[in-house]
Amino acid sequence: MALSAAAPTSPAAAPVSEARYDADEILALVLARLDDDKAEDVTSIDLRGKTTIADHMVVASGRSQRHVGALADHLVEALKEFGVKGVRVEGQPACDWVLIDASDVIVHLFQPEVRAFYNIEKMWSGGRPDTAKPPHG
Repeated sequence: MALSAAAPTSPAAAPVSEARYDADEILALVLARLDDDKAEDVTSIDLRGKTTIADHMVVASGRSQRHVGALADHLVEALKEFGVKGVRVEGQPACDWVLIDASDVIVHLFQPEVRAFYNIEKMWSGGRPDTAKPPHG
């Protein structure tokens, strides 16, 4: 009786965890999608070293409530198609200010007058308070 030389078959190894996308890949997707959808005054802020909530923040404006809503809808759809899990959205259906939390990238979509009022770019683009120079006096 001859022994079979074939190796025993085993089920394919399943991945231990789902792939997680790099923050820079998500940022590139966000910026490309906003450009495709004609978002205005798009600003990207590097948050690394400033906070642990995310690596990047993107701030952009839409021309109207409808435009802000469409920007948000299209961006959320693109993020989900890319495979970003757990995308959260706040601020719809009013669409004055829509926040999209895409894990390591946070996106703020504003109507221009609301963006000017809150001016969050100024708050997040400045230096850390603990590294600021002390006042003279």
